[in-house]
Amino acid sequence: MKRWMGRGTWYRPVTGMLAGTAAAVLTVGGCGASGDGSGHARLPAQRARPTGAPGSTAGSARTAAAWHRWGLTPLPDAPWPPADKPVKLTATGTVPVLTHVPTTQKVVFITIDDGQEKDPAFIEMMRDLNIPITMFLMNDAIKSDYAYFTSLQALGNHIQNHTLHHPVMSSAPLAHQKDEVCGDQKILTEEYGTAPLLFRPPYGAYDENTRTAVGECGPRAIVWWRESMQIRDMQYQDADNKLRAGDIILAHFRGPGELKGTTMTRMFGHLLRRIQEQGFAVARLEDYIQPPGRRQRAARSSSTALRAPFGP
Repeated sequence: MKRWMGRGTWYRPVTGMLAGTAAAVLTVGGCGASGDGSGHARLPAQRARPTGAPGSTAGSARTAAAWHRWGLTPLPDAPWPPADKPVKLTATGTVPVLTHVPTTQKVVFITIDDGQEKDPAFIEMMRDLNIPITMFLMNDAIKSDYAYFTSLQALGNHIQNHTLHHPVMSSAPLAHQKDEVCGDQKILTEEYGTAPLLFRPPYGAYDENTRTAVGECGPRAIVWWRESMQIRDMQYQDADNKLRAGDIILAHFRGPGELKGTTMTRMFGHLLRRIQEQGFAVARLEDYIQPPGRRQRAARSSSTALRAPFGP
């Protein structure tokens, strides 16, 4: 099956073998000071349930009015994230690949890539809805206005690594891959004050060199996805077209030019409706991940979710 990779080109899925499993696929949509010695700031505790805690967000008339402003009704309350994080990262060793979060809570996670579109209305929407997102930012896309993403970061959202120039990583030599990851890591750390903990390869394509480059440049996990948001609907990895607890959803900072006239806020509204239709809340991805601790010396698998996409 051929897949859309953007920029007017179709590609067949590209795979590489990592420990006997498929490790790189081009799919639709894919395009500070440390407190623990790891080089990453500790992730702050979640200040409020992102899609509504009784008496503070979704249960209040004020929240309902804010959602109605965007033609939406509030999502279900998000539960408090577990104290014992289901994903535990290590300071050394080969970086794992996270395709979903192992949890029984009925939550999903929204991640938004690249950064081309910088719609001020989207910041207003995020302030009104208090929905958590994780941003995987690519320097070529954001360098015209770094401050735009500072506003989203100030709402409690985390900024993660997505390379300097958005190459197909699995087709690049190790030195080039390191330039891409380390370069973006340096700029994002300088601009936003925190070293990214996570990395997403453009188009989802990666190989063993990618994992080496990521590990040497600072991030401690590669993040994939289970669903990708298009304009009105999601594309699913699973044939039954259903969300599952802990799924990671991919979207992009895109505007009318790439969304056939649809705005970023309208696309995001469609995404929230699709999530709501299946009865899920939206949680913050980083609230379910334990960063490396200074006592960790060896890499170990943290869950069955830390594997190559579609692997056994």
